[in-house]
Amino acid sequence: MKNPWEEISLTDYENHMKLDSVKQLQAMNEMMKAQFNDYPVSNIMILGIAGGNGLEHIPKDKFKRVYGVDVNSAYLKEVIDRYSHLDEILECICINLMNESDKLPKTDMVIANLLIEYIGYECFQEVIQQTNPKYVSCMIQINTADHWVSNSPYLHVFDKLENVHHQIEAHMLEKIMLEIGYHIIKTAEHMLPDKKKLVQLDFEK
Repeated sequence: MKNPWEEISLTDYENHMKLDSVKQLQAMNEMMKAQFNDYPVSNIMILGIAGGNGLEHIPKDKFKRVYGVDVNSAYLKEVIDRYSHLDEILECICINLMNESDKLPKTDMVIANLLIEYIGYECFQEVIQQTNPKYVSCMIQINTADHWVSNSPYLHVFDKLENVHHQIEAHMLEKIMLEIGYHIIKTAEHMLPDKKKLVQLDFEK
């Protein structure tokens, strides 16, 4: 069965995410500056990289390798086109994490922003154990409204995601990460429109 993310155009996704009523693209972009700079690592892996939001904050003199992982090959092509100045360190990997995580390389740090919602806790544990990073930084969306996709002209683009979406809770994420040897070292929150917020949780092994 095809992953529904393979059928969502990057234009629709990004236009939805940057609407004034959503503002998740802008919030993640700002928070990613810290994700890239907070820890002493020389290579990182960004899971669910989409169109590469935030990559403009990559300090080229810090990283030897930046892995961009996504299930949608068209997204990765756009990342390569948009961030050609990173071509010496950027490596894009097109795989479905649900059944191909064993193909992932080892890395110093994993960044997973609004990604765990679409693979679930158990798969995320497997991904982290495969990549074996020292640091993991995640962003999850907390909903206080009764819907997890904000209302927008692009709303129905995301209908098929209902089949793969899991509601992720911060305390459960801390629990499943502790099970595989990772301790919480930082939390941060960013309020969003429509009664939602982004919660960042960073872990160290």
